[in-house]
Amino acid sequence: MAPSSIPSEAVVLQGTSSEKLTRSMSLTNLIFLGLSAQIGSGWLFAVLSAAGAAGPAAILSWVLAALLFGVIAMPWMELGAMLPRSGGPVRYPSLSHGMMTGWLVGGAYWIATIAVTTLEAQAVLTYVSSKWPEFGLMHEVDGLDILSWPKGIFAGIALLGVFTVLNIFGIKMLSEANRWITLWKIAIPTLTFILLFTAFRSSNFTETGFFTMGFGGVLHAIPATGIAFAYLGFRQVLDFGGECKNPQRNIPIAIAASILIPMVIYLALQVAFVGALDWPAAGLSSGEWGSLLSSDWASAPLFQALIAAGFGGFGTLLLIDAIVSPAATGWIFLGSATRSTYALSEQGMASSLLQRINRFAVPWISLVVSFAVACLFLLPLPSWYRLVSIVSVALLLSYLVGSSSMMVLRRTAPELPRPFKLRNAGFWAPASFVATLILVYVAGFSTILNLVIVVFAGIPVFVAYIAVQQNWVNRARAYSWSIVFLATWGLVSWKGGWFMTVSGGQRGGAFGTLTYLILCTVVIVVGGFALYAICSSTGRLHVSGATWFVTLLMVLLFISFYGSYGPIDEPIFREGWDLIPVVVVGVAGYYWSIYSAFQADEVRKDNSEG
Repeated sequence: MAPSSIPSEAVVLQGTSSEKLTRSMSLTNLIFLGLSAQIGSGWLFAVLSAAGAAGPAAILSWVLAALLFGVIAMPWMELGAMLPRSGGPVRYPSLSHGMMTGWLVGGAYWIATIAVTTLEAQAVLTYVSSKWPEFGLMHEVDGLDILSWPKGIFAGIALLGVFTVLNIFGIKMLSEANRWITLWKIAIPTLTFILLFTAFRSSNFTETGFFTMGFGGVLHAIPATGIAFAYLGFRQVLDFGGECKNPQRNIPIAIAASILIPMVIYLALQVAFVGALDWPAAGLSSGEWGSLLSSDWASAPLFQALIAAGFGGFGTLLLIDAIVSPAATGWIFLGSATRSTYALSEQGMASSLLQRINRFAVPWISLVVSFAVACLFLLPLPSWYRLVSIVSVALLLSYLVGSSSMMVLRRTAPELPRPFKLRNAGFWAPASFVATLILVYVAGFSTILNLVIVVFAGIPVFVAYIAVQQNWVNRARAYSWSIVFLATWGLVSWKGGWFMTVSGGQRGGAFGTLTYLILCTVVIVVGGFALYAICSSTGRLHVSGATWFVTLLMVLLFISFYGSYGPIDEPIFREGWDLIPVVVVGVAGYYWSIYSAFQADEVRKDNSEG
């Protein structure tokens, strides 16, 4: 039976600490913050990778993605207006489903947000390297460019250092500077698609057929090619929610604007790019959509398209924007990661030292920690095109809980003020949940598997630190369980041969994939029962409260293995039909998540103190 209440000490929420952050951001600046987070490296690269996955039909991918993200955003509008807290996205799961779910979801969001910061820095260096390869910032591995050692890595660290300095002087300076940069970031893409339309070739849309990659390619392009990545920035509005004026009114408006305005820009860019695509200049034969990622245009697609169209002079201006746009998005995401670190600390899931504020009202230790972790992502791992899919799905995964958190808090904290209350929530909440799960699924088997490996590797940290701090488990038992689980999980994951491969496929000499998935399931099931056994009654509530989330990911992984986006040549679930089990599992997972929720009195306490 699902627990209906939980002792007040089980969910730690220090609402008063948030008041140290100043509410100085206007609605205009909040909208510009969301737009700047959206318009980063995605528009520079995703038009090519989306065309490579879906052909001319990539324009439908952008429209469909905007509709899906509009549905996904609806519950977050209510949550953000109801509890406007900096780092809000990592707080809400803890308030509705307990600390273990909060750690898994919030931790995934924190890691992904930091990874976005690094990806934006990598995007800057990729475009710079395309213009000045003599700098030696990148080198090629399996046909894709990755950062070189030491020049590329140290250049990335220096760029992340600049992001850190810009964040350390407070939200007012950040938002005011971002206002002007965002205007630039809107103007340059707009001028780009206008110029590309002058070289428009309608034959690019018809010569090989509009749906040359099928409708499956349209869906797959959303999470796998940077389209989802380009829309994910709307939640940065929530991350800064504790520092904006009149958040109850401004947060929903800013979220809506952060989706609609970029959609228009992205759609126009995709149409213009496909129309201006010069196959010989890209080193390809006409209609070789699937080879675009390895073409001569891959490192700087829009820059090359402008040169081919006869606008080389503007192409230089585009290169400047290729530095400004990702850099601005990078420093905003670093600010979001800092607020997320701060929020994890307030929730009792990280050291209280991370709440220390400097004289500019910035949690500076959280900022330094976020910078240090961002530097780790500069290791010579897969390129922007490979990592963007994993990061996008990690961010999508954190969106999954929003709809159920909203419904749970309606039941457990009905007295909280809701300036924006989602109508027909009985339909839109499960629709948001299922829409998110579909986007995660169509990212493909390798991406989901890599995400599962990383997310579940965070469970030992929860047990060894949070469970011990909350007195849910004996320290010696917690450490023993964590060491055994992490070692076993790490060994099985490595032997599986799928983790962070540059090609996105499986390494040679690894386990058979089905055998590997069965071993992963055994480790999770045995480890879960062992953890439940060593926890106190309160700790068991938190473990039980996260069971739906862990089970959902594993079931989705198996569906992906047997589906059209998996590694099997003749999948059991054919293209199109494979969405049926995903929807069924999504609906079941949504209602299970509602059933597993906690009643947290701290939500009421937080509202009264905020």
